[in-house]
Amino acid sequence: MSFFGQGVSKSTLQGLGIPFLILIIMGMLILPMPPLLLDVFFTLNIVIGLVIIMVAINVTKPLEFSAFPSILLLATMLRLSLNVASTRVVLVDGHNGPGAAGQVIESFGEFVIAGNYLVGIIIFTILIIINFVVVTKGAGRVSEVVARFTLDAMPGKQMAIDADLNSGLIDQATAKARREEVSQESDFFGSMDGASKFVRGDAIAGLLILFVTIFGGLTIGILQHQLSFQEAGEIYVLLAIGDGLVAQIPGLLLSLATAIVVTRVTTAENTSQQSSMQLANPQALYISAAILFTLGIIPNMPHLVFLLFAAICAGAGFLIQRQASQVRQQDASASVTASAAAAEASDMLGWDDIEQSDTISLELGYGLVALASQEGGGTLLGRIRGVRKKLSAELGFLLQSIRVRDNLEFAPDAYKILLRGIARGKGEMKIGHDLAINPGNVSVPLDATATKEPAFGLDAYWILPAQRDYARMLGYTVVDASTAIATHVNMVLKDNAPELLGHEETRELLDKVTERSPQLMDGLVPEKLTLATVNQVLKNLIAEDIPLRDMRSIMESLVVESGKTKDADELTALIRPRLGRFMMQSLIELGQTLSVITLETELEHLISNTLLQSRKSGELVMDPKLAENLFSAIDVEKRQTEDKGVPAVLIVSPGIRPWLAKAMRVRSPGLRVLSYTEIPEDQDVKVIAKIGLNAQ
Repeated sequence: MSFFGQGVSKSTLQGLGIPFLILIIMGMLILPMPPLLLDVFFTLNIVIGLVIIMVAINVTKPLEFSAFPSILLLATMLRLSLNVASTRVVLVDGHNGPGAAGQVIESFGEFVIAGNYLVGIIIFTILIIINFVVVTKGAGRVSEVVARFTLDAMPGKQMAIDADLNSGLIDQATAKARREEVSQESDFFGSMDGASKFVRGDAIAGLLILFVTIFGGLTIGILQHQLSFQEAGEIYVLLAIGDGLVAQIPGLLLSLATAIVVTRVTTAENTSQQSSMQLANPQALYISAAILFTLGIIPNMPHLVFLLFAAICAGAGFLIQRQASQVRQQDASASVTASAAAAEASDMLGWDDIEQSDTISLELGYGLVALASQEGGGTLLGRIRGVRKKLSAELGFLLQSIRVRDNLEFAPDAYKILLRGIARGKGEMKIGHDLAINPGNVSVPLDATATKEPAFGLDAYWILPAQRDYARMLGYTVVDASTAIATHVNMVLKDNAPELLGHEETRELLDKVTERSPQLMDGLVPEKLTLATVNQVLKNLIAEDIPLRDMRSIMESLVVESGKTKDADELTALIRPRLGRFMMQSLIELGQTLSVITLETELEHLISNTLLQSRKSGELVMDPKLAENLFSAIDVEKRQTEDKGVPAVLIVSPGIRPWLAKAMRVRSPGLRVLSYTEIPEDQDVKVIAKIGLNAQ
């Protein structure tokens, strides 16, 4: 089947447009053109200039005309190729009379010159000056400045998009579209900076082509065709000026279009609408009418013209003011109607009117908002993103986005960290100051305001930036306000990590395991265990500092133990021994000896019997003094162990481990309570302390 038999698609025809135009340009540069064809192309050139400037006027933002730099280049080359083709015809056939180069050139030349060649040259020179000195030069300067500022602002815009994405204000698709728009905007204004040079060079070329054509025409007419100087001047000057005008008028239109595009301020209106709305100022029109009226009554002034325009300005101002008054009345009426309708429907609430609390949010007083403004150099959002990424990697599941927003009800320097709408941490930051934290071994005080570090309650000072080096030299840890808040957020999220693992996150984890090991998960949820049970088991593991990075091992253990019990706490105790090596990895390096604290046998038996009796009676019957002394002794040994630079690990029997671990979680944070069955058989263990009945 032939090409024509198959048909030509619309996209194919559109794709042939630019190559066809380039072929025309190359043809005009090389091949001689008949006068009729020159008339067609000169008229087409004017049409192109008019269409381009109309499009430039009616766009609402520059990116709507993103093809303008390329179109500008092609239009400039088309005009220059026309200059070459017309100059060839003028020099070859100009001796035959003014109509030798076509009716368009002849008409433009006669209309402008009007029998005076000097006037024609002056008018053409003025057009060149307007184009080159005023429009083109200004547009080029604006293009250069806009391109520079657009490129400088690009990183900030990209970071702002990332901040909106991380705070949940936009989704991934919107962020991608905005990133593409920022990239296109940068490319466009960079291209416009270079494209404006085309117009500038075209203006210079037009002036040079005029004088070259006049000089060449006079030389050829006098020397080759034996015309007199006057005859040659009448013919070739008319043709040269007509040729220049036909080319320069579209060139001036393109220069003006370039200036309109690069000076365009992006709004919802096009240039015409924007200008008419902002110029429609009754006060300015009244003042202008008064000035024109004053000039009109001065003797020897053109009274009729000044008084006529004074009346026009005053009338326009009156009409605009009356229209604005009508609009205000309509708006007021609509507002009253809307208020009445809202009052009638005030009791008609829907679920959309109820705002759910964010899982994780950080609320800032208005004085701290600058910390979250990336345009103003704030680094808080970047720190928060880092905290979320780091904790997600440590815990083994993706934390939900941390929403950062302002709260005008707070003190200017205050902030709160909320989980599901409940405050879990708060503090105050002093803007313009750094926080010098005493790690505990610095005895030299600072000449600054004393405070407490918000995350861990350490002694600290608010210092000025000039005191940073001195404070660091003394041994203080110096952080800025953004880092201090991010550290506090990290601590709060880590301490409350089990609450952040909801059913949705658990389902995502199970789906990931199913993708990699479909046979492993077959029939586990919900046939053997409910999603709620699995979720509680995972929460228990996180609460005891066991991350969920090895979900395969956890699921394998649940598959094996799910037939014995459905209780989440019992399942947690059953699968922990299978995760022994994973727990060892977080405590010591491979091959190292594990230093542990243990309980004496008599004390373990006493606690075990007490817990057994408590299960039977339903009440805890342990002697309060024994419990308090036990917890205090364990805490003392834990601190002494940590002072030696080793992790504090308490080894007890499996029966009492869950109760003791839960009790010590609050009283002695950081202590790891393990059972004997959770220690791998090949792991070397060294007992560094024993706690006996004398604890009571």
